[in-house]
Amino acid sequence: MIGKILGTGSYVPGKVLDNNDLAKFIDTNDEWIRERTGIVKRHLIEDDTTVTMAAEAAKRALENAKVSAEEIDLILLSTVSSNVILPSTACEVQKIIGAVNAVCFDLNAACSGFLFALNTAQAYIHAGMINTALIIGAESLSNIMDWQDRGTAILFGDGAGAAVLAAEEGHIFPTVMHSDGAKGDALLCQSRFRREQSTSLELKSGETDIPGTAGFPVDTYVQMNGQEVFKFAVRQVPLAIEELLSACDKTTEDIDLFVLHQANKRIVEGVAKRLHMDMERFPMNLMEYGNTSSASIPILLDELNRQGRLQKGMKLVLAGFGAGLSWGAAYMEW
Repeated sequence: MIGKILGTGSYVPGKVLDNNDLAKFIDTNDEWIRERTGIVKRHLIEDDTTVTMAAEAAKRALENAKVSAEEIDLILLSTVSSNVILPSTACEVQKIIGAVNAVCFDLNAACSGFLFALNTAQAYIHAGMINTALIIGAESLSNIMDWQDRGTAILFGDGAGAAVLAAEEGHIFPTVMHSDGAKGDALLCQSRFRREQSTSLELKSGETDIPGTAGFPVDTYVQMNGQEVFKFAVRQVPLAIEELLSACDKTTEDIDLFVLHQANKRIVEGVAKRLHMDMERFPMNLMEYGNTSSASIPILLDELNRQGRLQKGMKLVLAGFGAGLSWGAAYMEW
């Protein structure tokens, strides 16, 4: 069995912050940002949260797939920026959309997250454990940005994308996934906890006190070595795609579209150049949304789907890369 995408959905907040808006409080300008990243604007949450965006993208994917929420067996949600820790973001989405028969959990693989979640769902389907899955990537990255850091603030935006995957007869295709934790310092977001007060918790016996600490995270911001991430992506993503195509007995000429994580125009162009491919087969929408991490691939997929650019039988390669460091690629036929 193989999972087939039946429908897609996406949601982005209404608030738009363009490059000229950023230049009002960061030492930058529109030309500088466009030249180095290709990004023109990004969407930021106001009243939305990671949960509400994910739920809206999920509803739109279900509608597009003509599948009811009750038919979903698995909700797998990728995020690094949820507004909830417990319960999982996926469970919160389940509650909102009424997917009462689904098992739900979150996955954290940053910008590779949607790809890793998709491959995980494919494995569940292939094993016969589920029939229908809802895969979501959702991020509120504006909450973890240092808006005085020009190196990161210009890049990221908020949004959510989703896809409905259903089992059908067919051969599961090989996938490629890699991680290199030793190089994780190139892109990180760490919480430092400050001790606010001490409390004392008394055991039932009354004989021993346990010292407790009430604390909360501070200075939780994304930090990135842009040059290292760029070099990593331009080097490793083409290799992963070549590894995938070899495993699938395909060539680059067989592929109709390469749907890459939307991090930076120069990265996408660099990958295409190393694969000796024309840019026409590398669609981009980062000009409008910036880097939305886990949400970028499903948002782009949804746009392509609703624009009628994805026709039955088309051969696609999806590729994600980001913090971890993590990267990978997957082949699918629409």
